[in-house]
Amino acid sequence: MEERLMEERKHMLLDLMKDPTYVPMKMKELAMLLGVPKEQRRELEEVLNELVVSGKVGISKKGKYARSEVFAQTGTFTAHHRGFGFVTIEGREDDLFIPPDDTGDAMDGDTVQVIINENGRGGRTEARVLKVLKHANETLIGTFEKNKNFGFVIPDNPRITMDVFIPQGKENGAVSGHKVVVKLDTYATGNKNPEGHVKEILGHINDPGVDILSIVRAYGLPEEFPEAVMEEVARVPELLSPEYVAEEIEKNGRVDLRKIPMVTIDGEDAKDLDDAVSVSKETVNGETIYHLGVHIADVSHYVKENRPLDEEAYKRGTSVYLVDRVIPMLPHRLSNGICSLNAGCDRLALSCLMDIDEKGIVVGHKICESVVNIDRRMTYTAVNAILEAKNGGEEAAVKEKAEFAEKCLEEYADFVPMFLLLDETARVLRKKRMARGAVDFDFPECKIILDAKGRPVEIKPYERNAATMLIEDCMLAANETVAEDYYWQQTPFLYRSHEKPDGEKIKRFGILINNFGYSIRLQNGELHPKEMQKLLEKVAGSPEEALLARLALRSMKQAKYTTDCMGHFGLAANYYTHFTSPIRRYPDLQIHRIIKENLHGELTKKRVAHYEKILPEVAVWTSSRERLADEAERETDKAKKVQFMERHIGEEFTGVISGISNYGFYVELPNTVEGMVRLANLDGDYYVFDEEHYELVGERTRKKYKLGQTVKVQVVSVDRYLKTIDFLPVRSF
Repeated sequence: MEERLMEERKHMLLDLMKDPTYVPMKMKELAMLLGVPKEQRRELEEVLNELVVSGKVGISKKGKYARSEVFAQTGTFTAHHRGFGFVTIEGREDDLFIPPDDTGDAMDGDTVQVIINENGRGGRTEARVLKVLKHANETLIGTFEKNKNFGFVIPDNPRITMDVFIPQGKENGAVSGHKVVVKLDTYATGNKNPEGHVKEILGHINDPGVDILSIVRAYGLPEEFPEAVMEEVARVPELLSPEYVAEEIEKNGRVDLRKIPMVTIDGEDAKDLDDAVSVSKETVNGETIYHLGVHIADVSHYVKENRPLDEEAYKRGTSVYLVDRVIPMLPHRLSNGICSLNAGCDRLALSCLMDIDEKGIVVGHKICESVVNIDRRMTYTAVNAILEAKNGGEEAAVKEKAEFAEKCLEEYADFVPMFLLLDETARVLRKKRMARGAVDFDFPECKIILDAKGRPVEIKPYERNAATMLIEDCMLAANETVAEDYYWQQTPFLYRSHEKPDGEKIKRFGILINNFGYSIRLQNGELHPKEMQKLLEKVAGSPEEALLARLALRSMKQAKYTTDCMGHFGLAANYYTHFTSPIRRYPDLQIHRIIKENLHGELTKKRVAHYEKILPEVAVWTSSRERLADEAERETDKAKKVQFMERHIGEEFTGVISGISNYGFYVELPNTVEGMVRLANLDGDYYVFDEEHYELVGERTRKKYKLGQTVKVQVVSVDRYLKTIDFLPVRSF
C-alpha cells in the first residue's frame, strides 16, 4: 500500500473514532461501515495494527478497536531507579509492569492513564503510560550542584532518575552541597529534564540533622501544629481537680480504680504513656481465675470530633518515630501531659477488665470508662531484671545484671509479686495464642545510637525480653476482647485485619525454603498459620532463622484497617482491633469514641449512619498514613546505617546472604545493616542466577552463593544519595 494512502486511511480512522457517536468495533464491522471490500481488508488490518503500535488506537480483549483513551485505565505510577516502573490500579490485585521504554513522562507517584497488554514479555501483564493525568510532585527535596552557567538538583528520591534543571538566577543563594526544596516550574517532556527554582535551603548535606529533615520534607510529614490546634490545646487543663474527678465518678458513671495497684511498663525514653496494667487472681470452684486490667488513656475525652485538634490528628493519622525525633499525632501538652498515664496523677481512662481462666480463655469482661492513678512508672529493663532474677534466667548470672536486678528488687519490692503474676498471666495467654497457631515474628529490629551532632555511633538489635512480651500479651488480649465484643454488637467499628496470604506467594516461599531442607503443608492450596508457626519453631536457633522469618513475612499480606471483621492471619485471631494506643494512632482514638457513645446509650440511628458513612474512608486513610510512616522510618534508618558504615570502609564483617537476584546478592550483618555484593564486582568467574534455587553459580568454578549462607565481606563503598552500601566477599564459610 502506498505510504500516502496509508496516512490518509489512518487519519480517516482516527477521525471516525473521535466522533462522539462512535462505539468500539471489530475490524469486520469497521470494514462494512467504511465500505472496504473483502480483498482490501488485509490492508485495513495493516493500518489498524500500525495505529495500535503507535499507541493512538487500542484493542479490547474481544478484538474491538477504539481510541486508546477508551481502553485506558487510571492508576498510580511507582518508578524504579533502574528505569522501569509499576502502576497500581484500585481493585486490581497485581500491579502492572511498565517497561523502561513505556514509562512516558511519568514521575514517581504520578496519576497516569495506561494501556494494558495482557500478553507482555514472558507472558506477564504489562502496560504503557499513555498520559500523565496528575503530577504528584510540585516540590522535590534534593542536593544542589552548581555548574558554570546553571545549577541542577539531584533528587533524594532514587525513583526520580532525572535531575532538575535550575536556570541561573533561580538558585536562591544555594551552593553545591546544599540540601534544598525545589519547586517544579515545568515537568519532564521527551528527553527534556524538569525545570524549577530553589524554594528553600534546608542546610548543607553535612550539617547535623539535615539528612533527617530532608526525609521529613520529602515525605510531607508535618513539623508544626497549626495555630488553631495550639489554641484549643491551651484550654485543656494540665491536671484533673479533685472536684472534676468526683463529678466524673458520681454523675458520669466512671469506675473509680484509683485504689487498684497498677503500673505502666515502657521503654526508658517513652514519655507518652498510654497503657497501664493491673492483675490479681482468685480461686473459683477450684479453678484459678486471673483478673487482668488493661487501662488505656481516654484521649477522646479531650480530642473532640470535628474540632481543629481532631482534624489535625486525623490528617497525621499516626505518630512517626524517626531515629532522632518523634513527629507526634497530638501536641506534647496532651501526649506527654494530661493524656499520659504518669505515675501519681489522677487520669481518665478506658479500661478493659478481663477474667481469664487457666486455659487462657477470657471467660468474662467489662469495658468501662474509669479513673486511674498509676503507682509506678516501670521500664522494660527493670521489670525484665526482676523476672530474670526471680525465674532464674541466664541473664541473672551475669554480675552487672545481677547487681542491677538486686537494686530493682529492693526498690520495687512491694510490686515484685505483681510483676510475677503479670508474667504468669501473660504466659497463660501466650500459650493459648500459640496453641491456635499464632505466628511470632521475632526480628532483630535495630536501635541506632546517635551522638550530640546526630552522627550514628552504634547500631544494635533491639532486645525483646520477658517484660516486652508480657506487655504485648496483655495488649493483644485487650484488643481481641474489644474487637469480639463490638463485632457481636454489630455496631460500626474499625478492625485491624490481616488477610490470608496469596497462594502464589506461598508456593514461591515453599520452593524457597525447600532449598534449606524445610517444607510447609498447604490445605486446599491455603496455608494455616499453624504451619508457619511450626516452620519458625523448626528454624529457631539456626543460622538461617532471621532470614527465613523475614522471607516468611514478605510472603504475607500487609495488615490494614477495615470496617469488616476479616480476622488476623498472623495472630490466628477471628477478631482483632487496635484499642490500646489512642495517643499515637488515630484508629484507636476513633473506636474509643464509638465505645464511649455506646456505653452512654448515644449510638442512635443517626450516629450509626454517621459512622457507617465516615469509617470506610478513615480505614483507607489511616492505613495509608501508617504505610507512609513506616517508609519514612525505614528511610531514616537506612540513611543513618549508610552514615555509620561510611566510617568502616575497608573493614571486614561476617554476615548472612539475605537476598539474591540476577545482579548480585545482599548480605545482612548481625547489627541489621544490609549491603550488596554486585555481580559486576565479582572477579574470577561469571556467575549465573539460578532462580529456582535462589543461588548464584560460577560457570567455571561452580562456586555458589546461596540464601542463608554465611560470608565474610569487606565494606568497599557507600552511596549517600541512593542510601546503599557495597560489599565484596573476603571468603565464605
